[in-house]
Amino acid sequence: MKKLIILLSVILFNAQVRAQLFPSLGDQRIGISTAQFLKLPVDARAVALGETYVAIANDVSALYWNPAGLVQSPRNQIIFSHNNWLADIKHQFLAGSYKISDNDFIGASFIVLTMDDMPVTTEFNPFGNGEYFKVQDLAFGFTYSRKMTDKFSFGATVKYIHQTLAKLTAQAVLMDLGTYYWTGLGTTRFAVAVTNFGGDIAPSGKIVLLSGEAKKNWQAFSPPTFFRFGIALEPYMDEYNILTFSTQLNHPNDNKENLSLGLEYSWAKALYLRLGYKLNIARQDISFGAGLRYKIYFTDFGFDYSFTNFETLGPLHRFTIILGF
Repeated sequence: MKKLIILLSVILFNAQVRAQLFPSLGDQRIGISTAQFLKLPVDARAVALGETYVAIANDVSALYWNPAGLVQSPRNQIIFSHNNWLADIKHQFLAGSYKISDNDFIGASFIVLTMDDMPVTTEFNPFGNGEYFKVQDLAFGFTYSRKMTDKFSFGATVKYIHQTLAKLTAQAVLMDLGTYYWTGLGTTRFAVAVTNFGGDIAPSGKIVLLSGEAKKNWQAFSPPTFFRFGIALEPYMDEYNILTFSTQLNHPNDNKENLSLGLEYSWAKALYLRLGYKLNIARQDISFGAGLRYKIYFTDFGFDYSFTNFETLGPLHRFTIILGF
């Protein structure tokens, strides 16, 4: 109960107090990375918890959040997540995991970000010249996760990304690394994950300017690397009720540090209610959602929904389906 009171007290801090606790010390890093689609979160459950998921990560969505958490999943699983992002952008996530042994899991994931083809405009044709261009981002990942001991697990993901913007393309190979540790103090566990680690990325392709000059040399930028440290525990649980608290410190290479809090209530492992809160994130604060789990023949079916509040751009809704075999 004391832990819950502390959590609610933190959430109720006013904006001025939060600003004093979390000064803006990373604004100078904003906008220095590319492949921004890799930062868009997947899985409605994780988003509803304020993205405080690296220390929970006990299902196939760990392929995105923390590859070490994949071995916390009890079964083989498939996940599909859909998100209508801002400005009519569509963001999809599809992944699957397979249990090799009690200590080993492998998984594969696919992310695609698309939008409708847009008309080409120029100084002389501000309403379009009859041509259209395409924007599309793709990421393919392969993950291996191993339980080293009964308390500690490790995982790694190798991912290939490909971006298309009109006549320009960019591609790269990146890595995710993660650890997951049960402390032995009740259900307390902590996790560390580094995602999107790799070399600088530069596009390739040629653009002919109005002057007739051909431009084919482009500047390289770093990928959006994240360092995440999370802690999760169950302050209360009985036969039917489980309350999970999670918190996470995030250090992006292209923005300021921030802290997130999450709370999940489970009834009979069938109905889930979730709440999340972000501190030191511009134009984002609260998120919430719900989930259902039930068995259909030989399949464990799960459905999750999340709502995220953007102060100036409006709300976002995500939907996720998980199947366990």
